[in-house]
Parts: sequence; C-alpha cells; structure tokens
Amino acid sequence: MPVYEYVVLDQKGREKKGILDAEGQSAAKQRLRAKGYFPIEIKEARQQKRAAARGLGFLGRFFGGVSKAELNSATRLLSTLLSAGLPLDRALQTIIGQIQNPHFKKILAQVKDSVTEGNSLAFALSQHPRVFSGLYVNMVRSAEASGTLELVLERLAEFGENQQMLMNKIRAAMAYPLFMTVIGSLVLVFLISFVVPNITKIFHQMRQALPLPTILLISISRFMGNYWWSLVLFVVAAIAVVIIFKEKPKVKEFLDLLRLRLPLVGPIYTKLTVSRFCRTLGNLLMAGIPIITGLQIAKNIVQNVHIGRIVDSAIDEVEKGRALAEGISRAGLFPGIVVQMIAVGEQSGQLEKMLVKAAETYEKEIEANITALTSILEPVLILVMGVVVGFIVISILLPIFEMNQLVR
Repeated sequence: MPVYEYVVLDQKGREKKGILDAEGQSAAKQRLRAKGYFPIEIKEARQQKRAAARGLGFLGRFFGGVSKAELNSATRLLSTLLSAGLPLDRALQTIIGQIQNPHFKKILAQVKDSVTEGNSLAFALSQHPRVFSGLYVNMVRSAEASGTLELVLERLAEFGENQQMLMNKIRAAMAYPLFMTVIGSLVLVFLISFVVPNITKIFHQMRQALPLPTILLISISRFMGNYWWSLVLFVVAAIAVVIIFKEKPKVKEFLDLLRLRLPLVGPIYTKLTVSRFCRTLGNLLMAGIPIITGLQIAKNIVQNVHIGRIVDSAIDEVEKGRALAEGISRAGLFPGIVVQMIAVGEQSGQLEKMLVKAAETYEKEIEANITALTSILEPVLILVMGVVVGFIVISILLPIFEMNQLVR
C-alpha cells in the first residue's frame, strides 16, 4: 500500500504534517477530511523520508535499542489488554506508561500517534523495522484483517519467548567453557610475559647451553614481551575486517557456509536455523498468511544465504503447483526428518502444525547437542591448559636438572 506525506490544517487552523498509508491520493484525502482536517498538500513519500521514518537513527544503533525480552513483554501485555476489551490506543498508552527503556517508550509513542491518526497498527510498526521484524509486522497485518489481533499477539509473544529461552540455554551452556578459556588465556599470558622472563634471567647469567624446549619458551616470552601490541592490533584488525566486510555478498556467502560446515558447531547451527525457519513459517501460516509470502518472510528471518537459496527454490516449486517438501528436499541441506514431516503436513492439511512440531523436535535436539558439546569441551580445555602449563614447567625444570648433574 502506498505511503503519503501530508500537510493539513486542523479545526483551529494549525498546520500539521505526517504520513499515512492509503490506496491512493483521493483515499488519503477522504481519510484526512473524515478526521476533521483540511488537506493542503498530499504527495507520495520519498524513499529517503520513508527510510528515515523506519529507523531508530544512526546514534540509536550504538547508544540505544530494544531487547528481545522487552519486546516480548510488551507484546504479551498488549495481547492481554486487548483481550480485556481495552481499545488499541488506550492499550498502547498503558504499555508506554509501563516501559522503562526511553528508546522503546519513544517508539511506542510514535506507534500510538500513527494509530490515532488512522493508520493500521501494522503500518505503524513497519516504520520501525529495527524493532519489529517482517514476521511481526506481517502477522499483525493478517490479524487486523481477520479480527484476531489479540490471539496473534499472544502467538508472537510465545514465539519470541521460546526463541529467547533457547538462546539463553545456549549462552548458559557455553558460558563456563568460555570463562575457562578466558581465565586460562590470561594466566598463560601472565606466566609467559612476567614469570618466565624473571626465571630465564638466571639461565642467561649461567651462560649454559639450554635445552630446545627452554629456548623455545624464551623465544615465545620475548616475542610476547616485545610485540604484544602487534598481537592486539592483529586481533582488532581481524574483528574490524569481519565487521566491515561481513555484509559483502562473497564474504557473507563464505561465512554462512562456514557456519553450516564447521565441525561440532556446524550441525548445531544448522538445526537452530532449520528450527527457526519451521517455527516462523508455521506461525505465519497459522496467522492466515499465504504460503508464498510466509516463505519469503521466513527466508529473511533465517538470514543465511544458502538456506535462502533453498527457500527460493521451494518458492518456485510451490508457484508451479508442486509440494513444498519436494522443493526443500532437492538441495539436501534440510534434514530428512524435517522434509518428511513437511510432506506429511501437506498431505494431511496440517502443514502449520507439523512445522511447529518439527521446530520443537529440533529445539530439543539442540539442547541435547549443546549439553554434549560442553561435556566434551570442558575436559578438552583442561587437557590443553595442562599441556601448555606442563610445557612451561618442563622447560623451566630441564636446565635446573642439567645444572644439578653438572654439580655432581
């Protein structure tokens, strides 16, 4: 639906500006007059202004944002208030009063103003794509058309809470191995940079031939002491390069493939991506969104080039009248059980339910895989740290043993 900028006079003769969506200029003019405004100028919104209206702004990306938990909480509260019979504008005003995040409060105030001006809730939300995803906006748009807004908002809250819970479990499972890695690395840097140089001074004063492990340890210690800044610079530069170039098509394609193919982590990432795709598409179909539109939205939510190509292929197959399962199975990236569940869902007319079940199945597998991975990582990290510390100890003790033999 086109978006229009307007300049109007209210009943007191004051000039007001804004934007609204309408079928055409005449429809926009009628809506404004119905609200008691006198239209002065109505024109289709320029792309730059539409883009500006949608974002939180350049500074907002760095100094403000809305967490998934805040969005889920607001969505559930809005569903509850609407179910209780509260009008949409009053429900939004109530939520604004409950929000602590000033950025989120400002966004919701803009949403409320847009709704009060006569725009749909979906249109008002679509002006803030950094907060409200395509999935969110399209489900709300479908719900407004079917009169099931509170029900769909509840589903959106459940979807968001489920995704947040899964990611929290993954973070919690990986926290301990990551903590051990950081602490172990700091201890090793301290030993090599400060402890080892003081001990090796004694060996140099004795002017004795040193064993190979000790020479190697001294070389590493000197390098760390003299060129530590180059290591820090290299790490910072590597991170900066990834951040700057990660959205370049070739780089993104490589990184997306790497995520899918990495040992141990790759299968977990694949299952996470597939489960998110299935749950997203299932929720969209439950909201009454056509399957082609649902596939396009789910593809954008997944944000993986290779998965996206499979979905594009599936869209082509569906448009030709073929089964979704057939289109997905050809690439071989989607697990066989998911393809079978989709096929069963299509045959039984319960595709959306089977998609959600497939997502639930893979979410349970992800939790089990993460637990297994952490149980492997912990002893491996301990072993690696033990080997490195053992090398340092042996490198220090070998010259001491040789000196004792010479004394005897």
